[in-house]
Parts: sequence; structure tokens; C-alpha cells
Amino acid sequence: MKKTLHQWLSLLIVPILIAGLYGPGTAAADNLPPQAQPVLVDLAYKDPAQDVRVIVQKAARTTNAEEQVAALGGTVTSDLHIINAFAAEMTAGAVVELARSPAVRWISLDASVLSSACPNCIDTSRLANAYIRAVRADQVWNNTPYLQGTAIGVAIVDSGVNPNGDLYTTMGVNRQIADVRFNSDYNQSTSDGYGHGTHVASIVGGDGSESGGKFIGVAPMVNIVNVKVSNDDGSARMRDVVAGLQWILENKDVYNIRVVNLSLNSSVAESYHTSPLDAAVEILWFNKIVVVASAGNRGSGAVYPPANDPFIITVGATDDKGTGSISDDVVAPFSASGQTSDGFTKPDLVAPGTNIVARLVNQNMGLAAAHPTHKVRDQYFRMSGTSMAAPMVSASIALLLQDEPTLTPDQVKYRLMTTANKSWAGYTTARSGAGYLDVYAAVVATTTQSANTGILPSRLLSTGSEPITWNNVGWNSVGWNSVRWNSVCWNSVGWNSVGWKSDYWGP
Repeated sequence: MKKTLHQWLSLLIVPILIAGLYGPGTAAADNLPPQAQPVLVDLAYKDPAQDVRVIVQKAARTTNAEEQVAALGGTVTSDLHIINAFAAEMTAGAVVELARSPAVRWISLDASVLSSACPNCIDTSRLANAYIRAVRADQVWNNTPYLQGTAIGVAIVDSGVNPNGDLYTTMGVNRQIADVRFNSDYNQSTSDGYGHGTHVASIVGGDGSESGGKFIGVAPMVNIVNVKVSNDDGSARMRDVVAGLQWILENKDVYNIRVVNLSLNSSVAESYHTSPLDAAVEILWFNKIVVVASAGNRGSGAVYPPANDPFIITVGATDDKGTGSISDDVVAPFSASGQTSDGFTKPDLVAPGTNIVARLVNQNMGLAAAHPTHKVRDQYFRMSGTSMAAPMVSASIALLLQDEPTLTPDQVKYRLMTTANKSWAGYTTARSGAGYLDVYAAVVATTTQSANTGILPSRLLSTGSEPITWNNVGWNSVGWNSVRWNSVCWNSVGWNSVGWKSDYWGP
């Protein structure tokens, strides 16, 4: 169980506070320090009702400790008399109470044991979010070379990202490595007052520390770059999004930004040849940054920028039915799909996007305040939408690029689409594109072919004083140094509003 530095320091005060939190006991027992691993005491302080598995070493060869477990509502599961101990399941609060008993010598967490062949595996024994198994991320984590997104930067262009325990490493290092803001709100903070961006970041890179391993993101060791573009009510302008994308281009090497997640859509339909948002995402794409966008929640019909751009990866949403198998999955009815005004079919592929549980910002603000029934425990929140599906693809790309860092965005897109799963009952080309995200299949595949061959880039990129000559869109023909913002005549385009239309709050 991973802990941040401030969480470990909190253990210093836990013995003082803990006696008043848990059930009945004698005054003498309450004054005794619990004979248990600090991680158990810490868990009891934060979530006393959580069930845990423990090993109890007895002080004497009697049954007093076993009887106390039963009295506290727990269950003895194994006899370990070789060490004068037994295994049990009980609540964390009951563990601390038992740990003060003179019948107990010490209580240890019944932790997972890792094979020597798997030094960096992630414990999935308590995993509750079905989407990890649906896209087979767990098989990528726990098979050679144990890919978890380490050192890959994923930019979350959204409502901000609040630092939390799920975004730290085992050494207490914050994996949220950069915070910038481009929103127009009076609030000058880069923090998330709405909840959307933190939820998305948790899907990308949360390690599940604060849920005891129940809710883990797709790339649990990835680095998060927080690019706040919306106000704390969730509203944003396209100019703010474009400004955020410009910052990413200028700082991509500083933070090793390889992927950008855009769980947002313009509120106005537009050709990719005239949309400034589409022009901006193409500039990132041509500078070797993979751009992923949510398809939107308008159902069959219109697909709005940036999801309509033919180069980038557009993601639709499925309903995983709460199971790790995709055999019963269907495309979510809200998931946008169809032909763009320029004749391209979207989405490119689909991923789970229904009832996705991820990190909560604050119980009393933003989305959590507006939708209190969607709270899961004290720190997590349940949401649906293509906003939730897109970050699964973004995180999967981080895993792939950790394994093959020289892949171009076109090669990444081809790899994801050619390995997408079509063998599920709900699959249709019109609604699902190439199929269901399968990150394990993408990682083990070897093709280096490129998508997007023969597609014309946005016409906005060929205007201005230094137009770019595009013979074709093969990577060898693109002059990377010439793709710059001064190639775009921004005065010729309008700045339409951006709405967070990738969340679904239907019945």
C-alpha cells in the first residue's frame, strides 16, 4: 500500500487519536499502543470500516485472540500454528482494538507475495474497477517488461488537477510534475474546483493508494501535466484551450509530454479545415505528440471539434456492465458517432465510459455537490461519458510509448486500431470504429505501419507568411521545424465556446 510523506508523518499522531475512534475497551487497553504494522493503524484512522486481511501473532498458545476476533465481528481464516499465529479477516478499526489486547503479540497485513519473476507487479487482488480488465491493462502491468507508464508525460487539458495520494510514487514523490493555467476565472489557482480534470487524471494515472487498491488508473506510474483551461464552473473558451496546447508544444521536451488528453468538445460544429482547435491539435500531432479526444455525448450524428479531426484519435464510450469480460459490453447510447462534415467516420475506437469510478476533488463543490448520489466513499466519484473513455486510451498510449518510445503518433494510432477487439456482441463499425481498446494486444504487436496516409492537413496550416508545402502526410515529408504557430492566420477564424459535452448525466 503506497503512502505519501505526509501520510506517513500522520502516523505520529494516530496513537493519540485512535482510542477515541474505535469500539469499547478498558481504559488500560486504550492507553496501550497498538501492536500492529503502522500501515494498518493508518488505514484504521482513515477508514475504520474497511475490511482487511491480517496475520495475528499470539502472545501465548491459547485461543483468547481467536475468541476476541469473533467478538469484534471478524473471522479466523487459517491456522498458522507453526509461528503461533492465525490469519483473519476483519475491519481495520477492529484490528487496532485487537492489537491492544495482551493476547496479541503483533498484527501484520496479509500482504500479497510477489514472485521473484515479477518484481514490479501491481496488486490487483482488490481491484474493483472492471475497465482495467476490460482493456487488459493489468496484463501489461504484470507481465514482462511490467509497463506502468513510468516517466511518460500525459497532459490533462481540462478543469485542473488536484494533487492527491493516488498521484504519488511509493517514495512519496508527486507524479503531478507541472501545473499551468489558461482559464479566465478570477481564481488564479491551477487547482480543480470543478472535479472533471481530477477525475480524468485519476483514470489516466491514479495508483489506487487511497482506495486500498480498488480503483487504479490505466497507467499508474505515469507523470501528469496539469493544463487548466476551464473555470471552476466547468466553462471554457476555445482560445484558452488553444493557449494550453501552445504551452504544451513549447514545453513538451521539458516534461517529456508524449500524450495530450482532451475530454472536451466545441459547442459548435465546424469543418476541421476552419476550426482553430483542430488546427492546434494537428500542430501537436505533427510535432510527435499523440492527441486523444473524447467523441462527445450527442449519440449518433454530429461529431464536433476536436473529435472531428481526421488525424487525432477520437474515442467513443462503451458500457462494460461492471464486468471484466467484454462479451456483454455495448456501445453507450450517448456516445457520439457518425460522419464528420468532411466525410470522415468517427470514433476511431471505443473504451469503457459508463459508471467509471475515479478520484473526487471535494465532496462539497463542483460535480460532487451537483450529483451527490454519484459519490463513492469519501474520496471517489462515479461518472459516465466519453470524457471517461478518452483517458483510458491516453494512458494506454503511455504504456505503449514506455515500451516503444520511437513510435510516431501515426504509428501509435495504427497500432491501437489494428489491435482493437471486434469480437464482442455490441460491435458495429458505425458506432465502434476499429473496435474495443485492447492495450495488451497493442503492446505485444510489432507493426510499425502508419495511419492517416493521404489525408490533407487543416488548411489553416497552409496560410500565413510561411505556408507549409504538404506533398503528402508521410512522416518523412514533414518538416518538423516549420510547423509553428506563425503558420496559422488566427485572425481569419472565430473563437467559439467550448463546452464539457463529454459527460453524461442521463438516467
